[in-house]
Amino acid sequence: MAEDTHALVAMTRILSPHCRVTRMSSGALIADWKRTRFLGMATADVQKFADGSPAEQRAELVTGLIRAGCATARPREHSDAEVGLWLRGVNLLIRTMGFGRVLRLLSLVAPEYARADSPSAEDVARLKRAVTSHARSSWFVNDDCKAEAVTAFVLLRRRGLKAVLHVGVREHPFALHAWTSSAGLCIPDADPRGHAFTPVLSIDGGGQ
Repeated sequence: MAEDTHALVAMTRILSPHCRVTRMSSGALIADWKRTRFLGMATADVQKFADGSPAEQRAELVTGLIRAGCATARPREHSDAEVGLWLRGVNLLIRTMGFGRVLRLLSLVAPEYARADSPSAEDVARLKRAVTSHARSSWFVNDDCKAEAVTAFVLLRRRGLKAVLHVGVREHPFALHAWTSSAGLCIPDADPRGHAFTPVLSIDGGGQ
C-alpha cells in the first residue's frame, strides 16, 4: 500500500494541473478534466514511477503521458545571458508602460503553469543568483525589485513551473516592494534589509 501511494505521488508530480490520478485495483486512472477524458495505466507501469525503477522506463512512460496530453515537457533552463536580456527588457517595459500595465500583460508572456510538480529549490536558487547578479551589476536596471520579480515570474512560468508574484506594502516609512515566490524561495528577497512587507496583490494565474 505504501509503495502504491508513493508511486501515485511520483506520477502526480509530472502530470498537468488539470489531471488527477486515482488508484484502482488494476493500476491507476488518470482523469483529464480539461479534455474530459480518462486514461488507464496498469499496475506494473504505475510502479515504475516509484524509486528504484530504471530512469529510461520512467522516461518512456512520461513521453507517453506527454503525447496523451496529460503532461507537458519541461523546457530547458534559461542561460545566464538570456536572464540578463529578459531583465533589461522587462525593466525597459516597466519604465515605458508603467508597472501596472506590465502586470496586465503577464497573461500573454507568463501562461498558466503546465506541470503539477514543483520546481526544485536548486533551480530557483540558480535563477535567483542570475537575476540578482544582473540587477546589481547593470546601471540600467539599478537593482529594481519590480523588474527582478516580473523577470523571475515570467521565466519560471514559461518553463511550465508554478510561481506567484507578490506586491507588498510597508507603512512606516511607506514603501512598495515586489517579489516572486517559488519552491520556498523569493526573487528578490521578500524582506530586503530586514523590512517586512504585507502582500496587497498576488498573481498566480497568468495575470489573474
